[in-house]
Amino acid sequence: MATDFWASSHHKRWIVDRATLRQARSEDLQYVENAEQLDFLSIYLSNLIVRLGQNLHLRQRVIATAEVFFRRFYIKNSYCETDPFMVIAACCYVAAKAEEQPIHIKSVVTGAREVFGKEEGGKHFPSDNTKLAEMEFYLVGDLECDLTVFHPYATLMTLCGKEKDGAVASLEAGEVGSGADDGPRYWGTGEGKLLLDEGALQTAWFVINDTYRSELCLLYPPHLIAVAAIYVALILHPKTRQAIQHPPAPTASSSTRRSSRQTRASQDYVQWLAGLNVSHTLVANITQEIISLYALWGRYREPDPEEDSSARGSFARSKAAGRHDDPHADGSRSGLLDDEESFATPAGLARLLLKMRVARIEDLAHPPSGKPVAVNKMLERTQAAG
Repeated sequence: MATDFWASSHHKRWIVDRATLRQARSEDLQYVENAEQLDFLSIYLSNLIVRLGQNLHLRQRVIATAEVFFRRFYIKNSYCETDPFMVIAACCYVAAKAEEQPIHIKSVVTGAREVFGKEEGGKHFPSDNTKLAEMEFYLVGDLECDLTVFHPYATLMTLCGKEKDGAVASLEAGEVGSGADDGPRYWGTGEGKLLLDEGALQTAWFVINDTYRSELCLLYPPHLIAVAAIYVALILHPKTRQAIQHPPAPTASSSTRRSSRQTRASQDYVQWLAGLNVSHTLVANITQEIISLYALWGRYREPDPEEDSSARGSFARSKAAGRHDDPHADGSRSGLLDDEESFATPAGLARLLLKMRVARIEDLAHPPSGKPVAVNKMLERTQAAG
């Protein structure tokens, strides 16, 4: 596995521009009312990957790798021509192998049937293991066998000086910033660590988890995403936000020794961020996209299990509410959304996926031009499984 991000396939082949992403979604846009529905689909499908990963007891890094594989696959494919449920299962299966936590294919099929059985579009997930095995080959082929993925977690731990700290194990077993001490960091000497409160560090970790619901992992290097996550965490976490808004007044040093608590309180977070050798323009862009993601996610509703399914809709009208783990679910972000705004639900999005696939199949069977339409033969049998 490559230890240098800049020399890896991740940097050379899988950091793309927005024009490439727009082209990748061009076919899907023909079967939705607006591009925002595809953004909701992105959140919905990412949540399914997380749920399947948790069902299979995968580490967070494995789940994150599966999400990256999923997005890389859909750079070359469209939702309307494939079965996203089968692709999700294959991504988790391949990611577990790539991250050296392999699981049996039968376990993946059983977990997928259990998780996707609750979704409208995944009720008939095939029990035949060969379907998933076949999809695995298609997935690896479209990934061009580039299974090396770098994540922002190691950078976050390095910047906070937690590479060898026991606190790392409580956040993610096995994710300790491997290779951070071998050779010079692109931060410089590694001195001047960020003295971040444990709660703020966890907030930054959760922000990184949330970024996989968007396409940030395809647009920016992971170390920039980590810096942006730290920036967002400094604002979201009450203690660090208060320290930034009300910095301690400079006083003459009364003694040479200071407690670790005093040192933490006196660190200038703004100066620390300004001293990083990164593009602050890109960090600001990533931060704005994270904020936009949370604004959109606030309109995505996981329905109450006791709610009547007949009352659920894809895009209904209701008062805006944050997601269950939204840092602003207490109403602190109420100014970002109107009192009444369209929102999305998993059941409605599953129906939207099914509608897109049916419409696409009809278009392929009866093209307006009367000329035959090229079909991806490799995926035909896998599509039929959905």
